[in-house]
Amino acid sequence: MEHAFLKTPRTAPSSPSAAETFYRPPAGPSNAMPDLSALEQTLRRIAPGGYFALAFSGGLDSRFLAHAAHALGFHVRLFHISGPHIAGSETEHAASWAEKRGFPFTRIELDPLGIPLVSSGDKKRCYACKRMLFSRLLEISGRPLCDGSNASDGDSYRPGAQAARELGVLSPLAMAGLAKADIRNLAAQTGMDEPDQLPRPCLLTRLPYGMSPERRILHGLEQGEQAVRNLLFLAGFKNVDFRLRLVSPAKLELHFMQQHIMNIPDDVLSALSGAVATAAPGLPPASVVTVERLSGYYDRPEFQPAAQTCSSLPQGD
Repeated sequence: MEHAFLKTPRTAPSSPSAAETFYRPPAGPSNAMPDLSALEQTLRRIAPGGYFALAFSGGLDSRFLAHAAHALGFHVRLFHISGPHIAGSETEHAASWAEKRGFPFTRIELDPLGIPLVSSGDKKRCYACKRMLFSRLLEISGRPLCDGSNASDGDSYRPGAQAARELGVLSPLAMAGLAKADIRNLAAQTGMDEPDQLPRPCLLTRLPYGMSPERRILHGLEQGEQAVRNLLFLAGFKNVDFRLRLVSPAKLELHFMQQHIMNIPDDVLSALSGAVATAAPGLPPASVVTVERLSGYYDRPEFQPAAQTCSSLPQGD
């Protein structure tokens, strides 16, 4: 649904607070739900001229920051990085969302696979990748550069956040104290589409530390996940979170959390492996595995980096 406050640019916010006319917190205790005043105050400090650039993945957090900032009167330019580590459907979704809402959108093609820490599968691959990407964005953005990191992100291992801090990339959502649950609630209450959007981190996270990424493997994982998503959708399951991970050169696992698949019939689950095999014939057969958590799977203590390659995999078309 399109909303009038996203149709036309507004001037930089002035008193009274723009948040007062945009968002009305629900009745109840004052700590039941954060409002947008903290975000507005944060944006006033970091973008006093009312303009900033946003590293825009098209995920929930960066979409919400663009959505809320625009509605509060700020002018946001979106910069989206594409490359072999990003699913093509993610780039298409990001571009389409920005275009429909009139946001200035710039796509930049970058390939991090040649960075030594990335090509070796080092545990700091995310740091090295983000440092390259943010450095490039800072070169061309010409204004304060922000990302969509939120206050919940500090609860997990995120070496990419270190790169952002070192380079001076700002995180308004985190600075305003907005956690993931707050963002979902505020997105729903302010009319943003897909407030329940699932995370789709970069494809490098589907490989264990120590494994060297290859384009054909990343492409196969992308195609396999899309096949799973399509089959689940056709079976009536439209928002099920999962990851397709190459846990070793000869072992492919389709990861679900138990609560996410308990209602999916066995015949549908059984068909998922075949869907992956058809979509990504260059990958090993996939087995469905339940895990305690999806995010940060390879950051568990039992996963120690060890040199691996994908050379033992069959060379698919």
